[in-house]
Amino acid sequence: MQSSGRFSALYFRDFRLFVLGQLISLSGTWMQSVAQGWLVYSLTKSPLYLGIVAAANSLPILLFTLLGGLIADRYSKRNLLLLTQALSILPAVALGYLTGSGKVTVLHVTVLAAVLGTINAIDIPARQSFLAEMVGKGHIVNAIALNSAAFNGSRIIGPVIAGLVIARFGIAACFYLNAVSFVAVIVALYRIEARGDARAGSEGMMNDLKKGVRFIADDRDILGVFMIIAVFSIIGLPYISLLPVFAGEVFGNGARGLGFLVGASGIGALSAALMIAARRDIRNKPEFMSVTALTFSAGLFVFSISQSFIFSLIIIMVCGWGMVSYLATANSFIQVRVPDELRGRVMSVYSLVFLGTVPIGNGIMGLVADHAGTPAAVTISGAICFFAAAVYALKQSGRGTS
Repeated sequence: MQSSGRFSALYFRDFRLFVLGQLISLSGTWMQSVAQGWLVYSLTKSPLYLGIVAAANSLPILLFTLLGGLIADRYSKRNLLLLTQALSILPAVALGYLTGSGKVTVLHVTVLAAVLGTINAIDIPARQSFLAEMVGKGHIVNAIALNSAAFNGSRIIGPVIAGLVIARFGIAACFYLNAVSFVAVIVALYRIEARGDARAGSEGMMNDLKKGVRFIADDRDILGVFMIIAVFSIIGLPYISLLPVFAGEVFGNGARGLGFLVGASGIGALSAALMIAARRDIRNKPEFMSVTALTFSAGLFVFSISQSFIFSLIIIMVCGWGMVSYLATANSFIQVRVPDELRGRVMSVYSLVFLGTVPIGNGIMGLVADHAGTPAAVTISGAICFFAAAVYALKQSGRGTS
């Protein structure tokens, strides 16, 4: 069944199942993310270790996500996702046991974060490229926006629950609840009729990879989008791993304050995703991306210098709105242009640039925050992102791209 309505992707049964499973599973993932950050901060009181653990989670994506794109183009995407979701249960259970038994160390958290990151390196390209095969290119913009809404809705639900669960039952409970949440998406994937079958033959691993990279390099508009994503991922997004420091030291609100900070970012992000889904499409995507990139960067700068918790919650909503508005539009901009047989590989490069480069930024930000202070590090981050966004906006304005 198809519709041209505002939420047209929801008319597809497979997509409805997928989004519902995602919402439940990702809420658990965000619970674990908040709990893991608070656990590391409680063990070390160090922004450097927060950066190291975040880097351990993202580094496998940098190393293996291109391989994940190749696999996604060659095998059933649904079956790949069933496998990765089942495997993701194991690190959550292990972390819950170690934390609950009092045996957990920063080394344990770092190793398990790396294991989960390796699983995600295969999961993310398959997940991104599977959307088009559930709804078709005609509804891909709406599907991306609604999938982003599920992701960011979970950013509201998960962190708030995590703060309450940590306060009432302890950190380990969050990890166990995350393990249970994966059952929802496994059941949903099992019931989906679309299989995400392979569309590409192989000409050898290196030639297959070159085809995906060459497609991006030959399209100047897509290349410009990727460059801004790289700047934001390396310089901007690592602020998330430092939120426990803001919650604990700048605002003095503990784990509950951390849950509200991450949740507020999720509210802004969710509103952005729903806005894009309701609009069906963005007519002048480069202009919209310019505005939203500047919004995120300016918000990040203001957040870094704020001393008011309530005002910071509002500003971090603005950051979430700007970042997701940019990323959702960029994702659809890329997916509409890419040929079906290259989608897995191109989206693996997207994952590499968006998530794989984060460990570089986390390491840099952790070091800067350790020496100059966390607010100063985020101030510098916001200023650099704003400069990059301004250059991108000026180029798009000069070219008049639509």
